[in-house]
Amino acid sequence: MKAAISLRRIRTSLLDLLFPLRCLGCGKEGSLLCRSCSDGLPRVRQPICRCCGTSVRAGTLCPSCLSHPLSIDGIRSVLLFGGITRQAIHGLKYGHLKAIAAPLGDLLAGFMRAYPLPGDVLVPVPLHAGRLRERGYNQAALLAKEVGRLNGLPVGEGWLVRRRDTERQAKAPSAAERRSNVQGAFTAPRELHGESLLLIDDVCTTGATLDACASALKAAGAGPVWGLTVAREL
Repeated sequence: MKAAISLRRIRTSLLDLLFPLRCLGCGKEGSLLCRSCSDGLPRVRQPICRCCGTSVRAGTLCPSCLSHPLSIDGIRSVLLFGGITRQAIHGLKYGHLKAIAAPLGDLLAGFMRAYPLPGDVLVPVPLHAGRLRERGYNQAALLAKEVGRLNGLPVGEGWLVRRRDTERQAKAPSAAERRSNVQGAFTAPRELHGESLLLIDDVCTTGATLDACASALKAAGAGPVWGLTVAREL
């Protein structure tokens, strides 16, 4: 297994050297996501639930947040999950396409400047240690570091730990199963003192993972905890 992972990383590095980056959308050389294609990606539009960020037709809270109030103070996402956005995120998560973290992080940073969110420290949603060894990196940490670099914010990598290797949330068909899957999966190893934190992740579906992260951080003493993701499944 370790040998296969190492060979995959070597092959990816060689391909990066031999072939120039091309936009996933238009094929233009120079970047994995050119400015024109980035600007044209479908955005999450209002009205949205003021807590979980999903689309709503009326009111300020969606039915799910009314029936199952979240610990997290709010979740916001930049893009709709599909098409080029899905391709980019899947490449980042499963294809060792780490370079795509830069343009995706730029989208997050730009969103934060346009729509300021509470958060003095960026906290990436962690991978379990076993999955981190297998993948070689945490895609949420790459995104958080890019946002931190662009917006001048510290990144609290290690402020949150995934202590249980859960099933992938995509395999859980219902919101209730997703909540159960990640319940108690995270812990904050350091004592916090009311810090305002912003969780960073790639995709939000029901908000269950971000909410479980917020619960662990608040149990450790955090103040307001919000979440920001590249994309949202609606």
